[in-house]
Amino acid sequence: MHDVLPAVFAQRGGAESEVWCRDITFERGKRYLVAAHSGTGKSSLCSYLYGYRNDYSGSIKFGSTDITSLNIAQWCEVRCRHLAYLPQEMRLFPELTAMENVELKNRLTGYRSKDDITQMFERLGIPEKKDQLMAHLSIGQQQRVAIIRTLCQPFDFILLDEPVSHLDETNNRLAATLVAEEAARQGAGIIATSVGNDVMITIDKGYKL
Repeated sequence: MHDVLPAVFAQRGGAESEVWCRDITFERGKRYLVAAHSGTGKSSLCSYLYGYRNDYSGSIKFGSTDITSLNIAQWCEVRCRHLAYLPQEMRLFPELTAMENVELKNRLTGYRSKDDITQMFERLGIPEKKDQLMAHLSIGQQQRVAIIRTLCQPFDFILLDEPVSHLDETNNRLAATLVAEEAARQGAGIIATSVGNDVMITIDKGYKL
């Protein structure tokens, strides 16, 4: 990232931020936490890195490639094979079961076996929820399903936008351990956002937004 600033902050600038209007490089294999209060651009940052939005000044590059030059096919490849994303709003389908929500992603990537997915449900303490409609699950249970779905692909980086905002300490630790293990197995980087310091993974670098 070079001199990136959301358009909505153009008048304010990024003087107090360690992210906006700075030069930042995220490296594979390392773990980053971006902490900030609500409304300072955490979700915007993730949306920029994932290519959902481009309402910013400055530049973002994957290696030497400016992401604004990527076409639709290239973005599909990036999102299926290189960049996993857990959005804050989760984007689950309430009319489908927990397993059906996960399988939607897994059919696109072909990355996980049915046993792999079942094991993740077990590790996150919701094996009995696999065949229940998402609309019938608590917010915390939905968040764990969304984490499982996010891990159903290969990735160089995983973006986690407030990934444990609805989890208690025990489930936070379970989710963080699962994510950290998978990132380590793939040699991938983790970029997590939080309103505090509540993401229970060992951090290599922290930023205040």
